[in-house]
Amino acid sequence: MAVSDNEGLCPYRLVLEHVTSRWGVLVLTELMDRPYRFSELRRAIGAYGGRGVSEKMLTQTLQTLERDGLVHRDAKPVIPPRVDYSLTDLGREAAEQVRALTAWTHRRMDDVEKARRTYDEARAAS
Repeated sequence: MAVSDNEGLCPYRLVLEHVTSRWGVLVLTELMDRPYRFSELRRAIGAYGGRGVSEKMLTQTLQTLERDGLVHRDAKPVIPPRVDYSLTDLGREAAEQVRALTAWTHRRMDDVEKARRTYDEARAAS
């Protein structure tokens, strides 16, 4: 995979984007519990509600996280093919950080919603 111009300019931002992307967060969080096969992981992520992740998007997310050294892809040479995904040590460390942010969001959501209402009311009044 070739290095993009953006990656050369700001690799830190790109890794942060990969880890905190919509699907990256869910993949890292799910893989903290155990390794998953692709279809299992897709179903587990879909259980969060909303629109589920497409096969294409999950594949791209897993490849990106694998390239960053966060996810390990274990392809077993059996028929039918079996591929398991798990976190590397680096991935587990990132997932713990993401999980902390997710927990904070759950704890503070009432305050965020209150701030949004206050903001919206102030904008509507002006």
